[in-house]
Amino acid sequence: MTLDSRAERPAVIVGQGYVGLPLAQAAVAVGIPTVGFDVSESLVDQLNAGVSHVDDLSDEDVAVMLSQGFRASVDPGDLAGASVIVICVPTPLSEEGGPDLRAVEASARTIAEHLVPGTTVILESTTYPGTTEDVVLPILESSGLVHGEDFLLAYSPERVDPGSTRYGITNTPKLVGGLSAEATRVASGFYGRFVEEVVPVSGTKEAETAKLLENTYRHVNIALVNEMARFCHDLDIDIWEVIRGAGTKPFGFQKFTPGPGVGGHCIPIDPNYLSFQVRKTLGYQFRFVELAQEINNSMPTYVAARIGEALNEVRKPLNGSKVLLLGVTYKPDIADQRESPAVPVAKVLREKKALVSFHDPYVETWFVGGGSLQRVPDLDEALGEADIVVVLQPHAVYDLEAIAASAELLFDTRGATTAEGIERL
Repeated sequence: MTLDSRAERPAVIVGQGYVGLPLAQAAVAVGIPTVGFDVSESLVDQLNAGVSHVDDLSDEDVAVMLSQGFRASVDPGDLAGASVIVICVPTPLSEEGGPDLRAVEASARTIAEHLVPGTTVILESTTYPGTTEDVVLPILESSGLVHGEDFLLAYSPERVDPGSTRYGITNTPKLVGGLSAEATRVASGFYGRFVEEVVPVSGTKEAETAKLLENTYRHVNIALVNEMARFCHDLDIDIWEVIRGAGTKPFGFQKFTPGPGVGGHCIPIDPNYLSFQVRKTLGYQFRFVELAQEINNSMPTYVAARIGEALNEVRKPLNGSKVLLLGVTYKPDIADQRESPAVPVAKVLREKKALVSFHDPYVETWFVGGGSLQRVPDLDEALGEADIVVVLQPHAVYDLEAIAASAELLFDTRGATTAEGIERL
């Protein structure tokens, strides 16, 4: 089995979301015939019409992809002609605390039904160590084909940073671990055609665990500064000055900042996969992760309490006060709301009878607690009417100095402004 023998066959990217679509873009740009497979007919029709649904690609980007030979498909028959099949489907948390593998398993079963000799299958979905070998491999071999003889299987964790203008598919180093040396070599060769640096590791479990370590590292360090922010407030210490000072050290320190909680597709979820597997397999806790989760999950309630304290200082109760939340996405300057801490913040405030409204340039309708809110139509007017304005996400379009001047009371949870007379986390 060699890469050259399959060079004219297309690559099929299973799942056309925030990971799969940019991957397809990078592959087709270097001349690899690329099919984006997805089970959603409406999404496939949208892509084939040149319309993007992810923040990182514009409609023009999709149109260029189509001109380069990309096409989207709901036909599983396209899998049978593939040289490489890459699985990029979501793995949300299950009720048990581990990854929900239903989309991965369904993808693997569909691939198995159309698997032909000479195909390399690569899993990119984030999951617990052992998934590639213990879950995906048996499903693929149910086809009657044998790994190493008929097909190859590898794991390569996605490292997409939505909204980033600095790092994308091509300039982010790509980890690759195969079930055999040949699988690692062939999968690395595929990615090496469009990724600047490919980093082989010794196996699938090492690649799976490396992904979880990356996000566990961030999760734990964010929890550290979140807890420090709380006791620094009680000690009348400016946590933002502390971080600014520590950040000047050119070695041995990496800057992390506190906030109203953690959000997105990785940090609130991925470390739990590792904790889940340690507890399930070894019978003991991954204590750092579980403590970090406890701290980070408590931040929305803490932020709501601080909002109540700020209102109390001006002799207003939280009950009945107008609270305007600015920025409800999980990170600045994108529309992605996955696991955004804005949702639990709003839920706590509403439970305490606050009158919550929101503004976000990227979100028109916001779904909170089984209901929905519409974005305030006039930001300037809403700023003047609010008893307190809370910055949850400092989108670049916000003039925070002007907002601070207009708001009766401003609580900045991101340390994004140094204006006088405001409350900061």
